[in-house]
Amino acid sequence: MDFNIYCDESCHLEHDGKPVMLLGAIRCPSDQVASVSEALRDIKQREQARGELKWLKVSPSRRDYYREVTDYFFSQSALDFRCLVVDDKSRLDHEAFNKGSHDSFYYKMYYYLLRPLLSRENCYEVYLDIKDTRSQTKIDTLKTILSKSAHDYENVMIRRIQHVRSHEIELLQLADFLLGAVSYQARGLSQSTAKTAVVDYICESSGHSLRTSTPPWEEKFNLFYFTPRDGGCR
Repeated sequence: MDFNIYCDESCHLEHDGKPVMLLGAIRCPSDQVASVSEALRDIKQREQARGELKWLKVSPSRRDYYREVTDYFFSQSALDFRCLVVDDKSRLDHEAFNKGSHDSFYYKMYYYLLRPLLSRENCYEVYLDIKDTRSQTKIDTLKTILSKSAHDYENVMIRRIQHVRSHEIELLQLADFLLGAVSYQARGLSQSTAKTAVVDYICESSGHSLRTSTPPWEEKFNLFYFTPRDGGCR
């Protein structure tokens, strides 16, 4: 089968004052991307929700919209979500373990995010949301490492990894929404009653608290909490 994977990130900068870092991915069969995207647009139109679906925009006035989007995700067997949470960035020691580079750590985490979503029997196109300038060379390196780890020495498993803009892609917006909910819970936030209500509904729908890793065989809503070792990350 062919799959598209849409990736988003939160609190990913090295000195942003946030204790956690998150990477998330939505996986969807390529031949269902159009129908799923249309369904998400239909929900948006029906609920008169303008603009992008974004976690930052969650508000009390759109409660029914967020519940319908959540229900749609959990009802669709075609859609899977995986999220990696680095739960304490203060323990990272890039000099010791990441060649002195936060970028090296960043792409190492992308490897841990994506590797369980890939199989050599299938083909993939991976799309990363643009949030700041990232080297195309690093993306090409990530593609090579993922291919080698799957023993895909002919480099046919991953057709491409490229940056895209979220306002153009409904599934990337869905990734932002789900990732934001995990981030809100992982950071222990509770200031927004609307966001807290969405988190509670996702917890109820997924059967998970969002505060700990799910079993590795969980595919629909998979969470992996990564705790750096004392002094850094190997």
